[in-house]
Amino acid sequence: MNTSVENLAITWKSIEKVCSGLERGQWELATGCPGWSVRDQVSHLIDYESRAVGLPAPERAPADLPHLPHLKNDLGRSNEVGVDFRRSRSGTEVLEEFRQVTAKRLTQLRGLTEKDLAAEVMTPAGPGTVADMLTLRVMDSWSHEQDIRRAVGSPGHLEGPAVDEAVGYFARFVPYVVAKRAAAPEGSRVAFRIGERDPMVVEVVGGRGRLTTGSHPTVSLAIPLATFAALVGGRSDAPADAALSGDHELGQRVLESMSLMP
Repeated sequence: MNTSVENLAITWKSIEKVCSGLERGQWELATGCPGWSVRDQVSHLIDYESRAVGLPAPERAPADLPHLPHLKNDLGRSNEVGVDFRRSRSGTEVLEEFRQVTAKRLTQLRGLTEKDLAAEVMTPAGPGTVADMLTLRVMDSWSHEQDIRRAVGSPGHLEGPAVDEAVGYFARFVPYVVAKRAAAPEGSRVAFRIGERDPMVVEVVGGRGRLTTGSHPTVSLAIPLATFAALVGGRSDAPADAALSGDHELGQRVLESMSLMP
């Protein structure tokens, strides 16, 4: 059985569990994705997975959407179609659709062969395989779960295989964040402790970031896992609870450069 498929099952079950106890008003709470409520987060996940299993898409084009200040690019407008389509529905209605769509999607995914998983596709991050796309789906689903949990004040799902896969996806971009986006100087070392995970140290050599096992970092960042999810997602509600030691200016620059979402 493909690990990513089972990690999707874990994450979707966790989302279903936290949302099943929500009161009517909690569905309307704003989240760290500008313009999106808790209900909108679930609607977004439904929209992608429903299209993946061949269910009809809303008969609406991105150009038909009203002017909304949080829509900054074509991807944002495309994502908004399925979200806006479900805004007239109650939270409980959206949650029931989520249950049905994810069950159908898991049945489909669990039928994939090794050949299917190795097939080449275009992912949002560029050319890859179906297996690569599934890792992206784990990352996206877990990230939106964390958006929901922050909004409703219900922290959780911060350990386990699905979390490891999502955080592992983001971690591969950390050297780029340090060297290019934060422009850390040559020879500097930035140590990250994400939640309770072992430290990850990035060294800048030849203008590029690389992972190293070196000690004596220029700056050390201790970032709670839920905060890491918000920072790499560029969420507006990212808590300011990362702890810095060493070069404070560089550390702050790294934190401000961590958003990986367009």
